[in-house]
Amino acid sequence: MTRSGYQQTASRHPVFADRTFVELIWIEGRLEHWLRFGHPVGEQILSRRTRVLTLLPGSHFALVRWASNDHGTVRSRIDIARSVAAGEAYSTMPFVRPGGEILLSIEGWPKVDKVLRAIDGVEAAGIDPVAAAPDHWRHVHNRIAAGYDPRPYSMQRHRAFELRREIER
Repeated sequence: MTRSGYQQTASRHPVFADRTFVELIWIEGRLEHWLRFGHPVGEQILSRRTRVLTLLPGSHFALVRWASNDHGTVRSRIDIARSVAAGEAYSTMPFVRPGGEILLSIEGWPKVDKVLRAIDGVEAAGIDPVAAAPDHWRHVHNRIAAGYDPRPYSMQRHRAFELRREIER
């Protein structure tokens, strides 16, 4: 949902109807946006410091945004989302056009660090974070927001997710 509480529907130019665009910025030590995970299918370089990645619908990705000034870190945030297809409801997100289905949104370095460690744990289990169950990322969001450590994602949980997905088809 957007900040006003209403979801929007994706409807864009037909050529790009099924694409999500993520803008990445890198100004060393000042402003850094990067994908922690995701599988972009295209890239457009706008300048030495800015590029735009293209994602297909249904792609999961993690966007990390960090900024600092002369006194230290002023913002750190991570969002994990699923890119949407034309006609699907979505929530707007900074630097993501048109937006996505937000699975996790955490702000503040100590909490962002916990999310990054949770992503590392998924990878350590031999699973691509892009393929992990969306419910796991919601779980990570809720546990961290409540002040608890998230439960680890295991190969067993991943297999259960895959079986559930097969049954739903």
